[in-house]
Amino acid sequence: MDRYAALQLFLRVVEDGSFAAAASHGGISRAQASKLIRALEDDLGVRLIQRTTRKLSLTEAGLQFHARVAEAMLALQEAAAEAAQRQTEPRGRLRVSAPTSFATRHLGDALTEFLRRHPRIELELDLSDQRADLVRDGFDMAIRIGHLADSSLVARRIAPARMMAVAAPSYLRTHGTPVHPQQLESHAGLLYTLTAHPGQWTFTHGGESVTVRLRGPLRAGNGDVLAGAALRGLGIAVQPTFIVGDAVRRGELQRILSDWELPDAAIYAVYPAGRAVPAKTRALIDFLAARYGDEPYWDEGLFAPVSARAVRGRAARARG
Repeated sequence: MDRYAALQLFLRVVEDGSFAAAASHGGISRAQASKLIRALEDDLGVRLIQRTTRKLSLTEAGLQFHARVAEAMLALQEAAAEAAQRQTEPRGRLRVSAPTSFATRHLGDALTEFLRRHPRIELELDLSDQRADLVRDGFDMAIRIGHLADSSLVARRIAPARMMAVAAPSYLRTHGTPVHPQQLESHAGLLYTLTAHPGQWTFTHGGESVTVRLRGPLRAGNGDVLAGAALRGLGIAVQPTFIVGDAVRRGELQRILSDWELPDAAIYAVYPAGRAVPAKTRALIDFLAARYGDEPYWDEGLFAPVSARAVRGRAARARG
């Protein structure tokens, strides 16, 4: 017995509700279809379909078997489509949503190189700090930063997004340099609004965890706006290193509370679940993951060297 053909026929019989219709779809006779299903039942040692003169119905074992077979067949189809796509040169229109600051600072050069490597791709990049609905808005993928909660998306981590508290030297000369997180409550906070708790920062040191609540002269939903305000001495900001790293290296911003850790986030490429990933989408995700990695160029010189074990620990914390 051709087990694969029998399983396909079984699914078709259930879908069509009759042996005759399923046989017609498969180009065989009704008698051949019935014989093939009977052989499948004999091979399994269980009755799958109850046959009467009026209708067909699944037995309890048949119901369970149908659910598992349907799921397995879908997985096989997706695997075959994925294998075929891997042999196809990436091509076509690729729509990507990305947060503004990360895209303007780090995606421009990367995407230029990517398109040179894949000249048959036409890329459309939409910049927004609001999270797009990928399916509704027709995006192939998105770049997202932070902790992910949308289970309808598949996510691949492409880089860390390490956080640090920073202020301009001029601000610290005037207002003093905090040496403990609690002292931040008397300082001006520059607060990012696209978080669950915009005026709340949590620091850890050893086994101690301290959460502080701040007020300040500026709240904004864009990290570059807040970093610019910090550069001009308006207050203290907590920002990812991909935004403030260059200013810290140049001495224009100073890291404070360096003995304390802020929760690390991560940068993800996300795409809708439940479908084969097109070659164009996979090509971009692979390219960005290879370009950035666990120690991206924007972190160079900002942190003391860490062991491979520490890097894995950071990655685990970022994944939540």
